[in-house]
Amino acid sequence: MSERGIEVDGVGKAFGDRTVLEPVSFGVGEGETVTLLGPSGCGKTTLLRIIAGLEPSDRGTVEVHGADPAAARAAKTIGFVPQAPALLPWRTVRANARLLRDLNRRATSAAAPDPETLLHDVGLGGFLDAYPHELSGGMQQRVSLVRAFALGPRILLMDEPFAALDELTRTDMRHLLARLCEHTRASVVFVTHSLAEAVFLSDRVVVLSARPGRIVADVAIDLPRPRAPELEDEPVFFTFETALRRALHDGARP
Repeated sequence: MSERGIEVDGVGKAFGDRTVLEPVSFGVGEGETVTLLGPSGCGKTTLLRIIAGLEPSDRGTVEVHGADPAAARAAKTIGFVPQAPALLPWRTVRANARLLRDLNRRATSAAAPDPETLLHDVGLGGFLDAYPHELSGGMQQRVSLVRAFALGPRILLMDEPFAALDELTRTDMRHLLARLCEHTRASVVFVTHSLAEAVFLSDRVVVLSARPGRIVADVAIDLPRPRAPELEDEPVFFTFETALRRALHDGARP
């Protein structure tokens, strides 16, 4: 494996007397995409927030390129893409895409892509001066992705960013995200309930059990890159989906 971008070592979490996450350990290599897959309530989002430094853990440690998450977040090493696009309604598409760069000029990587170029790349070149209310849900989420990529972060954390989209748009969005990730060496942690998203996007899938979440499988997705949309019609793709489905089923057992 390449150099580690993220190290999660024995991280656990409880809220009061309710344990959400049993101690889990895994790493994410430089430029590697790892998906957290599991049933609702198993601690996926909690774990992602702990990695981001937005939530303290009760035990264990997280290192992000050798630093603790709070320090990595302060250094703008981490980009976070939430479920909702969270665009500012008074800013245009162009201005929303530039928001993080405008707020963090000193932290923006010199190699970070130009936001306007990215907007053209994701098919929004004709909407640069539009406002969020004039966009579809899928278009808003494209702006959200561009905003995160435009800062040039070394770590990208994504919390089910396509969950609210219709199936056709969701499929298009994972293909788009795969293309964007091909041009960065960022380490990506992606949270989803979708087997197809997990297989198409990932180098590895970490499968969590029902609450309290614990790792029940760490599945390497040995498929060539770059990944074309047609891959989803291949028998090998369904083989990986089946393996993940079985792991989820096994993790649901008491």
